[in-house]
Amino acid sequence: MHPDVRHPGSMCGVTFDVSVPRYLLGRTVGRVSDWSVFGPPSGLRLATVPVPRPPDDRWVELDVIAGGICGTDIGNLTYDASPVLEPFGSFPAVLGHEILARVRSVGPGVGAVAVGQRVAVDPIVSCLVRGFRPFEHCASCADGLPATCHHMGEPGRVRIGERPLAPGATVGYHRDLPGGWGERLVAHESQLYAVDDALDDRSAVLIEPLAVAVHAVVRIAPPRDAAVLVIGSGPIAMATVWALRALGHVGPVVAQAKRQHERHFMERLGAGSVIDPAAARTAMLATGARAYKPMVGPEVFAGGGFSVVFDCVGSQQTIAQALRCAAPRGSIAVVGCAGAMRRLDLTLVWARELAVRGFVGYGRERWQGETLHTFTLTQHLLRATDIPVADMVTHSYPLDRYRTALSAARHRSESGAIKVVLTPPVRPPLC
Repeated sequence: MHPDVRHPGSMCGVTFDVSVPRYLLGRTVGRVSDWSVFGPPSGLRLATVPVPRPPDDRWVELDVIAGGICGTDIGNLTYDASPVLEPFGSFPAVLGHEILARVRSVGPGVGAVAVGQRVAVDPIVSCLVRGFRPFEHCASCADGLPATCHHMGEPGRVRIGERPLAPGATVGYHRDLPGGWGERLVAHESQLYAVDDALDDRSAVLIEPLAVAVHAVVRIAPPRDAAVLVIGSGPIAMATVWALRALGHVGPVVAQAKRQHERHFMERLGAGSVIDPAAARTAMLATGARAYKPMVGPEVFAGGGFSVVFDCVGSQQTIAQALRCAAPRGSIAVVGCAGAMRRLDLTLVWARELAVRGFVGYGRERWQGETLHTFTLTQHLLRATDIPVADMVTHSYPLDRYRTALSAARHRSESGAIKVVLTPPVRPPLC
């Protein structure tokens, strides 16, 4: 349908639906072909969908400015991600959970934001967003950490038309709550954080992924002068390097990245040294570690090591490396989306008395004696530092070029992409 004759209650959005045949296709042909996971055979398409309506007077209508593409999105679309979290989404859904938007209208009960403001959207669907009364909130939401909401697999109390809000953990993987890969969305006022005018759109669209890293760094709290290793080449690894420096870490930060342009940018973000994965052994020895070769298997180390290792990949290889590189009684922060692994030797967890913690999302933080949301802290850090974070946004495409955008995000070694974003065009595309 031509956009000029679309129904006034419709919009364009990149939608995704899941099924067993698509899962099988993605797990086979999808490994070698973008066509099967981003093209017609997949459950992904640019479609005309109804414009979402605010379900009550504390909700806000938003126009999307930009929506980022996350590594999690690529993993889900290619079916490389573990199916463990599948019950906590609802489909078909307009994708996109990294969202910068502008307020279009506000309900009569909204006091947090005003029409015309730019806002960063916290995509987590909390008990409050689901319509539960305060005394019904789960322990996670009561603690200000709704990314682990106990009700994410259940229908909400809020009504969408004649039925309750569908299950789902986040906007963008939710049948009733379209994400940032569309023209419009709605959000509860508790999900919205006004963006400072001092931040340009490229910085502001990064608030969500930066907040993931800020949350992990604040929560694991490495000693300020400790040696830290950051494993990963993507935006979350880069955000972790930035967060460490922005939060005041003064100790050695060693970043491990694959490609030259990524290593160069890690240095700009504050890494003291950036190594190729092949140089990890040398980096360990530089900490004072001694290498030993068992009869079978890779080298292990004694002494030295890194007080904290941030694994921002979550593969079997990187988690195994993190276990080997962590100092005795050190910590491993799993920030990447680790999934199912057939063989992972956990001997060093107990032999080195390591603490392994996973981190997801963001929420209520304690920082310098103040309680504030991670998005608020992230904005404060962006304003307070002159680190060129905005340069992480390397590629931007209109919605109708979503397949090109996803291919660039999936094949970063060929495209040179770091962060890819989708932007609704001034004139809506055909959909």
